[in-house]
Amino acid sequence: MKHPVILITGASQGIGAAIAKVFAREVPGVRLALVARHAGHLAKVAAACAKLGAKTEPFRCDVSDEPSVAAMAAAVTQRFGTPDVLINNAGKFAPASFLTMSTADFDLMIAANLRSVFLVARAFAPAMAMRGRGDIFNMSSVAGQHAYPGGAGYCAAKFGVTGLSKVMRAELRDKGVRVCTVYPGATHSPAWAGSGVKPERMMPAEDVARMFLDVWRLSRRTVVEEIVLRPQLGDV
Repeated sequence: MKHPVILITGASQGIGAAIAKVFAREVPGVRLALVARHAGHLAKVAAACAKLGAKTEPFRCDVSDEPSVAAMAAAVTQRFGTPDVLINNAGKFAPASFLTMSTADFDLMIAANLRSVFLVARAFAPAMAMRGRGDIFNMSSVAGQHAYPGGAGYCAAKFGVTGLSKVMRAELRDKGVRVCTVYPGATHSPAWAGSGVKPERMMPAEDVARMFLDVWRLSRRTVVEEIVLRPQLGDV
């Protein structure tokens, strides 16, 4: 495919920024729609990708807010057309126990990690289905497969992403749109800042990022429905 359009949410840092740079470096003529809330960080990632040869455009957006997503989708479509690949990477982690978590904090976790996936996917999937081709990657987590104490909101949201992705796969597979759910374990990124976990104990963000490129490059006759990535020594 010549000059594919790749849209990445949460592209201003961490895994999202790493994904953008991998596609920029390895896919000639790639066009990147980079989406995040922090305009300054997003501009730096966009500039780095442009130096690698990608045609890059930053789009500031709160992906948990419906009007913001609608405006972003209209701007992306006007600039690039319908994306070939949508990577729903944006998310937020905040530990909290079930017994003490406030309703507001729970709602924040659901909005940042689950509502965002629904809103952004609904903004682009219909056009992908109408075209008869596309790839959607939804970022869940190992926390979306196995619960743990202190993960009330985060686990609930990521389990929700797992379920939503399965529905999307069932509804879109006969329309030429592949849906892959990604379950990464501990990855060296700003989300782990201050955790006390050594970077060497976690996966490099670049390793996780490369997986998206490798899965996308498979024949259209094949879909990777789910992929789990963990540090070699296991979960942290």
